[in-house]
Amino acid sequence: MHTQTMKYIGAHVSAGSSVAETPLRAEDIGAKAFALFTRNPSRWVAPPLKQRDIELFKERCQALGFTPSVILPHDSFLINLGAPDPEKLSKSREAFLDEMNRCMQLGLTMLNFHPGSHLNLIPVNECLDLIADSINITLDKTEGVKAVIECTAGQGSNLGFNFAQIARIIDGVKDKERVGVCIDSCHAFAAGYDLSTPQGYEATWNEFDSLIGKDYLCGIHLNDAKKGLGSKIDRHEQIGKGTLGSLFFEMLMNDPRINGIPVILETPDESLWKDEIEYLYSLIKNPQ
Repeated sequence: MHTQTMKYIGAHVSAGSSVAETPLRAEDIGAKAFALFTRNPSRWVAPPLKQRDIELFKERCQALGFTPSVILPHDSFLINLGAPDPEKLSKSREAFLDEMNRCMQLGLTMLNFHPGSHLNLIPVNECLDLIADSINITLDKTEGVKAVIECTAGQGSNLGFNFAQIARIIDGVKDKERVGVCIDSCHAFAAGYDLSTPQGYEATWNEFDSLIGKDYLCGIHLNDAKKGLGSKIDRHEQIGKGTLGSLFFEMLMNDPRINGIPVILETPDESLWKDEIEYLYSLIKNPQ
């Protein structure tokens, strides 16, 4: 087996008319991992998954070699698990539970989500604790699916832009086996983690290990950034065309920390995904 196969690179593919299409789209671009929405991400309520689509999704994943460990579904953008408004919080928790249940139906083991926003209405720590409560409530009603917290760029009042905030959420989650973290390279860089230099790269991972713990790393969203270090602006760019610099991608592709977890492109031009995946695999040194 090539060392290359320890790196599972893919993209967030469109579900089109059915989730069952996603494994085929991932296969088309040469992906070894993929992300998807299991429902419309800009609606509060969605029709249930059809049994035929569930079966077809599972069959295709199995046939194409996509195990649940390399599939990272993403929840709806409307959900705010730290919402200060009780009605919005209740709606968010309901939608998040639906997302978790869909993952269970599809045989998936992770659900990636943005932690939440305080909207300048409640203190930061109160919001972080609300997010942990929301996760606990949802985990109590589901099984087998891990809640994977995505680091954010810190745009607006979004939380989860530093490792201390993520650590506080995890600290409040009762079942530590069912919580994890996804690092988005664009978000982390925009939040002030300098992944572009060898020193900054190592310092970032050392801080992750000491505040959160390396075992919590469940996935990577791999994007270049349109804006600079610490800009707090969440704008993704194609690989090698942004402010992160090519050295970062070389360091990541040769980093054993990301072996065995999904590395997902969310770069703006999906017509380039196939080439970007090939390019990223080409950066791996000394494949055995």
